[in-house]
Amino acid sequence: MKFASFSIWVLLLSITSALSAQSALNSLGDPKAKGQFSGNLLLNYQKYIRDDSIGANTKVYKENRASADAWLFMQYRIQGYSFIVRYDAFNNSPLLDPQDAYTDHGIGFWQAQKQIDKLDITVGSFYDQFGSGILFRSYEQRMIGIDYAMQGIRLKYQLGDNWTLKGFAGNQKGNIRNRFGSSKQVMSGLNLDGLLYTGKKGSTLSVGASAVNRTLDRETMDALVANINGYELSSRFYPKYNVYGFNGYFAYNKGNFAWAGEANFKSPEAILGYTGKYENKSGKVYYTSLSWGKGGINWINSSKAPQVKDSTGGSRPMTAKEFKAWQKSKQASIGFNIQARHVEQFAFRTTPTETLLNGLISYLPSLTRQNTYRLLARYNAPGQELGEDGIQGELEIKPFKGLQITLNGSYVQSLAYNGKRNSVGDMEAEKLYHEGYFEVLHTTAGHDKIKWGLQQVFYNQARYEQEPEYEIVKTVTPFFEWLHRTKGGRNVRIEAQYLHTDKDQGSFANLMVEYYIKKNLSVAVGDMVNVDPHRYPLMRGNIADRVLHYPTFFIGYIEKNTVFTLSYLKQQQGVNCSGGICRVEPAFSGIRFTVSSNF
Repeated sequence: MKFASFSIWVLLLSITSALSAQSALNSLGDPKAKGQFSGNLLLNYQKYIRDDSIGANTKVYKENRASADAWLFMQYRIQGYSFIVRYDAFNNSPLLDPQDAYTDHGIGFWQAQKQIDKLDITVGSFYDQFGSGILFRSYEQRMIGIDYAMQGIRLKYQLGDNWTLKGFAGNQKGNIRNRFGSSKQVMSGLNLDGLLYTGKKGSTLSVGASAVNRTLDRETMDALVANINGYELSSRFYPKYNVYGFNGYFAYNKGNFAWAGEANFKSPEAILGYTGKYENKSGKVYYTSLSWGKGGINWINSSKAPQVKDSTGGSRPMTAKEFKAWQKSKQASIGFNIQARHVEQFAFRTTPTETLLNGLISYLPSLTRQNTYRLLARYNAPGQELGEDGIQGELEIKPFKGLQITLNGSYVQSLAYNGKRNSVGDMEAEKLYHEGYFEVLHTTAGHDKIKWGLQQVFYNQARYEQEPEYEIVKTVTPFFEWLHRTKGGRNVRIEAQYLHTDKDQGSFANLMVEYYIKKNLSVAVGDMVNVDPHRYPLMRGNIADRVLHYPTFFIGYIEKNTVFTLSYLKQQQGVNCSGGICRVEPAFSGIRFTVSSNF
């Protein structure tokens, strides 16, 4: 901690010195001395209004009345140097642990970076990833309270025009128990990627490979050994201080066609298995995606071009220019994307004792569609690090200008070795998630947009939310949205969804109306109603067994580079996702005020 504090003071002193030097040089008229200062502020304030009927009565509501989270990011660039400081503040915040309040503040991110010819040097905090991030990804998702910044040193070297070699060594930033510290486990990694081949017809092949090492500290190893020594002899094993991960990946592009793939492997280490005991297992993940698209398809016979009215009120054939515009408006396009992933015992964290979203090194987001509507996003499929097979495909068709049809389907199942057996005793996989999605988007001549469609979901709630009492949730959700545009910018948007199910909390209806008073001012009002409630016994102490309302009132205002929002809302308990990473959160009732500003 003393060294980290000293380093931060050195960084702040460097910035101050650079600013002073820049001012002095500017006064002499040196154009090379011009620096650039930028940054942003994000502030979230919540006022709690306890509501026992929806379960908004956790420890946070009983002990606190309000919370605030803030992040102030500042960056200064001058003569090839870059200095970054981010101040983080958490005041009675449930962001890191929704069941508790966290209070602390300090320097959450600091960095000094310099480009020297082909070498890029970074010290302090940094975010990065190797390949798609399955093996290693250092990143931040503020909306669900996670920050996996690395603290250490990173070097990048440009090998010619098309190849980059980078390596790092350091420690991951602290978790929910100590947001401003860092883990005791040392991590290091090496990555090489670049353009391997360029064809004569524009095809390209890019490849890459990575290696990552994590070393346990002695305290963690002693605790792990003590735990394993409590097992029966047949289940004991020798845990290892070091674990190694490797991957290889490629991306091939030719015209409208793209194909990418990645293979990840991890050496054996102690992981927490389905039985709740540590097991000595290696891991692997295979991932691939395939996409293709084509536009400008002429599928309407040119002879069917309509006549146009002339100045006398009669009709005439189109001119060449008119015909070309008409033909372009009738051209179709089509495209698809398919993704598939196989995960096998790929639990990769700072220590085997970390659980949930703590200490994640690998990045295994949901492979399913990321929905935005309130009810369509209610059930999601978090990636299962112990094992899953998943596939998702999307087809997009535009028959002509102004009409778009989207079809999406996904399926996720566990692996056969998870311990589940069928009626004849054979090991079998378990279906975890399935989604079918259909959407039609129509843009009218007046530039109004009308969207409607249907979603169908199969959700293994007992598995995803670790509650054996829960049953399989099957939903059918029709949805509708209408956006009416006016010349004065006073637009109106209406969205509606109805989720039908007889499991979990039952069926919901949601209606939202948003009105743009000006280009920089909007208001919204809505209500989500638990129209046909269902309750499990474990819910009845937290959620009333009756029709419940979850209203929303929202106002947003934009002033140059600053956005202000104020809302009153009630939110049901469930899975909240951001960037494909999900966690279960309790209900919320209260007022939220946010400020987001760039400078």
